[in-house]
Amino acid sequence: MDAELQKQIEERFIFYREDPEGWCYFAEEVLGSILDDEQKKILNSVKVNKMTSVASGTARGKDYISAVACMCFMYLTPVWNEKSELVENTKIAMTAPTGRQVYNIMVPEIRRLYRKAGERGFPLPGRLTGNDIRTDWEEWFMTGFKADDHNHEAWTGFHAANTMFVVTEASGIPEGTFSAIEGNLQGNSRILIVFNPNTNTGYAAKSQKSPRWAKFRLNSLNAPNVVLKKDIIPGQVDYAWVKDKVETWCQRIPSEDFKESEDDFKWEGGVYRPNDLFRMKVLGKFPKVSTDTLIPLFWIELANERWKEFHKTPSAERMYSSESRIGVDVAGMGRDDSVICDRRDNIVKEFKNFNSAGVADHMKVAGMTVNMMKNVLYPIAFIDTIGEGAGVYSRLSELKYAGKESLTKYGYERAISAKNSTAAKDDKGKPLEDFTGEYTFANMRAYMHWAVRDWLNPDNNQNAMLPPDDVFAQEATEIKYSFRSNGDIIIEPKEDIIERLGHSPDKFDSLALTFYPARIKKNHVENTQPKTKSSLGFY
Repeated sequence: MDAELQKQIEERFIFYREDPEGWCYFAEEVLGSILDDEQKKILNSVKVNKMTSVASGTARGKDYISAVACMCFMYLTPVWNEKSELVENTKIAMTAPTGRQVYNIMVPEIRRLYRKAGERGFPLPGRLTGNDIRTDWEEWFMTGFKADDHNHEAWTGFHAANTMFVVTEASGIPEGTFSAIEGNLQGNSRILIVFNPNTNTGYAAKSQKSPRWAKFRLNSLNAPNVVLKKDIIPGQVDYAWVKDKVETWCQRIPSEDFKESEDDFKWEGGVYRPNDLFRMKVLGKFPKVSTDTLIPLFWIELANERWKEFHKTPSAERMYSSESRIGVDVAGMGRDDSVICDRRDNIVKEFKNFNSAGVADHMKVAGMTVNMMKNVLYPIAFIDTIGEGAGVYSRLSELKYAGKESLTKYGYERAISAKNSTAAKDDKGKPLEDFTGEYTFANMRAYMHWAVRDWLNPDNNQNAMLPPDDVFAQEATEIKYSFRSNGDIIIEPKEDIIERLGHSPDKFDSLALTFYPARIKKNHVENTQPKTKSSLGFY
């Protein structure tokens, strides 16, 4: 090869490796790939993020972008020294629940990309062998196999300077397999999982709520072939298929019945409500949540979008309410974080959390709470005084923010003992009710948790705004409720939530405390339910 041409190729490969969009250029120039904008975002994520999760509608190109990501990682991560010795090797494992998915879907995509690169004048190192790409270096390869063909011990030996694991139809893979794979995520490692969201449970479903993952959703309604009504990207879902599914799996509804909470959407001048098949196969969304789930993820996503839209205005914080309802969740022994939530009417300004190293630091929590209260005209802090919160409340009493001295100094108590275990009743002994007036509650914890649900429910038109926070979203969507024999709503024990999450739902608890039914009135704080917008804590 001409020396100048060799130099140009080397410089271009450096660009592919180092530029933020380099993998997309490699895919286009070397592999001849045509990627839509959503696929490019996924590829850029795999370039920099250790863990990437993709929920997808049917034929939206999830397996194709997985193959492209494999080829980019295969040829853009190995490193050689001046002696042409491989000093940083690369290994890639592709897997799926069945042999058919590996041999008939994943591997053929890899083969097509490898051959196309050669046809375009870029013969890539290695050779196609069975389900693999093998090179002259024993420690540099890509392989594909059925997930249960290898026991968990086999995964533990899959080590390299650069490792990548790609799992298609990930919702069908046992959690034990993922645990074994995660044991290899050291150094420059990646895991990419792609799946149709046909179940709300399991490792893949959890990945779409976990802050550990970069998360994407491929919606067939937004596919280029569908939007433009012609085949721009061969092999992807087309307009005719989506049109048929809209007519078959969706109900046309009057525009005035449109509800975001039902995933209603507009299509060619009409308004439609999807069934679960359409949600999964077209929208790339999970089926409607289990009836015992407190808060659907979709409600949180809507609140996140409203929060981001509101804060696009530089002076947005000037429009905050002058009343701040502050929920203080205090870490105890063995827990890492205390969390303080500042809610201004329908807007959560922020969650402030800090590490306590497993020690109950009452002075620090009290100090942060006081500083937050000093920055607003009418603050009121709510602290669960069962457990470590009692120490914080005691310190606030010493500082005249609680009790009679606070009443004398400020005209009302600025810190309230909000015990989760007390009865869900107002000062007159009347049971507290939900937004509709239909439900009552087993205790104050159930009331406050349900108040968060009422606040987030888009059908209640509360315009709730939450800062995007994956940890909060994971906590909120994991909580379950049930009914007692007397009809009262009760929330599952916190221990059950912790067992599934792996940690305490501190952020959610701090928000729930802001819905404690107390309001500032004249020279005291009333423990009573508001006459309007019941249970939402707006006074």
